[in-house]
Amino acid sequence: MMKVLAWKSLDAAGQKEALARPPHKDDPVQTAIIADIVQEVKERGDAAVREFSERFDKVPPDLRVPSIEINGSLAQIKPDLLQAMEAAVATIMKFHEAERPHPMRVETMPGVTCELHWRAIDTVGLYIPGGSAPLFSTLIMQAIPSFIAGCRRRVLCTPPQRDGRVHPTILAAAHLCGLTEVYAVGGAQAIAAMAYGTETIPKVDKISGPGNIYVTQAKQIVARDPEGAAIDMPAGPSEVMVVTESSPRPDWIASDLLAQAEHDADAQAILVTTDPKLPDRVIKEIETQIAVLPRKEIAEKSLKEGRIIVAPDMRTAIDIANRYAPEHLILHNEDSGRWLPEVKHAGSVFLGPWTPESAGDYASGTNHVLPTYGHARAYSGLTVMSYMKSMTVQKITREGIKKLGPTIVTLAEGEGLRGHAAATIERMNDK
Repeated sequence: MMKVLAWKSLDAAGQKEALARPPHKDDPVQTAIIADIVQEVKERGDAAVREFSERFDKVPPDLRVPSIEINGSLAQIKPDLLQAMEAAVATIMKFHEAERPHPMRVETMPGVTCELHWRAIDTVGLYIPGGSAPLFSTLIMQAIPSFIAGCRRRVLCTPPQRDGRVHPTILAAAHLCGLTEVYAVGGAQAIAAMAYGTETIPKVDKISGPGNIYVTQAKQIVARDPEGAAIDMPAGPSEVMVVTESSPRPDWIASDLLAQAEHDADAQAILVTTDPKLPDRVIKEIETQIAVLPRKEIAEKSLKEGRIIVAPDMRTAIDIANRYAPEHLILHNEDSGRWLPEVKHAGSVFLGPWTPESAGDYASGTNHVLPTYGHARAYSGLTVMSYMKSMTVQKITREGIKKLGPTIVTLAEGEGLRGHAAATIERMNDK
């Protein structure tokens, strides 16, 4: 089910292969179809959106969800689920409130002050995939930081169900997070509609949220187009890496691996351990637990790309984690905090055996929209700052330009930019 590999026995090529992710399935025909969808929506607006929605979702969408339907969604949710959603909103709100950036002001020399200010992105598009599960938690993860950031307009697009309506749990989450503009549109046509605007769906400045290959490629297309929209981050299949020495709870480790594997057939689950006896114990637990998993077939396909790596020591295990740069990193040891300073590349870290990855997925407070496919080397997960941009400000007094001016002039002339130098010299020589 999962390959067991001894790290020290692998050569450089073998180690690289051990940490390889499932390859992207590039299909030129599919890529051309996605590009055509984006272009058609860009040129024909609502008409194209409706045509593609009928073709792919098999329903004629009304596009905008009526306010009465959003407001009435809470009554359709089971009380215990609604209570859990409200609890999650509270913890996620509390954590993201603390992320709010603050302006700064520095006097770099007498008479020269520099400032950093933050502004909310004006209009943002939030995308929530449909598929086999209504991911209302992903909506909460986008809606809360965009609210705290102060975005003037927040637009939600999500695919309709077979009856043409948006799933009530998604509408309930939207209502709890103060979203009033919801459109029953999914796929590449939704991304294009938000990027370029249609008669009904407004143009946004930035799009966030995960999705299938149609959504992912559409986001990349509109991000390259000056007339399109910015996007949150590159996306790939979900992944988890568990790092531990020995453990008295192989069943917990197995459940963490399966929690990721049930996401998608392309999701990847990896265990790195220093205990050569642990792999067999974990595999035995996986076989027991997967038998009763509703998404058993998906998990089985995913685990074929899974790995269990036996490392010689914890330092090597952490080095392996940094090479892989996982979306989710679980440090299962009791002394996990000791190793946190050594972690350089991870989307989100879960410390200790009592911290399941699903806590971050739903209700601990952190965000679960995270960089995948190794992008954690350079990207961060979604934060309040993802929906903001910063700008610098500087102010120089008469005395300040006299002090700083000679440095500016020398540097400008060193680059051969006489006009730059002259703009400073004029001020320095003013009587």
